[in-house]
Amino acid sequence: MKNVNLATENFSSGKRNYFLDFKRAVNDNRYLCITRSDEQHDGSYKRSTVVVFEQDFHFLIAAMSSLFHSAVYLSQDNLPVADVIRLKGLRVKKGIKSWDPGLRPREKFIAVGSSHMTDAELIAMLIGSGRKDMSAVDLAENILRAVGGRLDVLATQSHRSLSSFSGVGLAKSSAILAALELGRRMCAV
Repeated sequence: MKNVNLATENFSSGKRNYFLDFKRAVNDNRYLCITRSDEQHDGSYKRSTVVVFEQDFHFLIAAMSSLFHSAVYLSQDNLPVADVIRLKGLRVKKGIKSWDPGLRPREKFIAVGSSHMTDAELIAMLIGSGRKDMSAVDLAENILRAVGGRLDVLATQSHRSLSSFSGVGLAKSSAILAALELGRRMCAV
């Protein structure tokens, strides 16, 4: 028995063709098959395919949502840098609660799990809130940038060094250091 097409969509852009097929496998699992077909100089076609099974659709949707959210700011080619920064600033001033639910750290953690989150998003969950002009995620990114993105270096920081970041006090630095200590203890077992 052959895999059955349940629904299909396609579109083209120049010499590229895209096919999106929702299929049912012989074992009755359903999946999305995304194929890109590029016409070569000799008239032949080169195909690339990605398959995503139905149980992983929520990962794909969360990843696409996050990608598109980020792309809004990165693809502002025709805007001066100051305007892009201003647009991003508007998002920050509204806070994480104004973000699409799939992008909020806590909701993302529940929906897709910790393995699909950045270190900054996980640290943002520990610190809880940012500042008026900076989200908890942006604050966590600043902290990580200061330690070269290395969690082992972050774990060696003192309350004083973490509290040097505006928006981080003893409570937030304690939460970060406590979580890193638990991770260290778990690895030591």
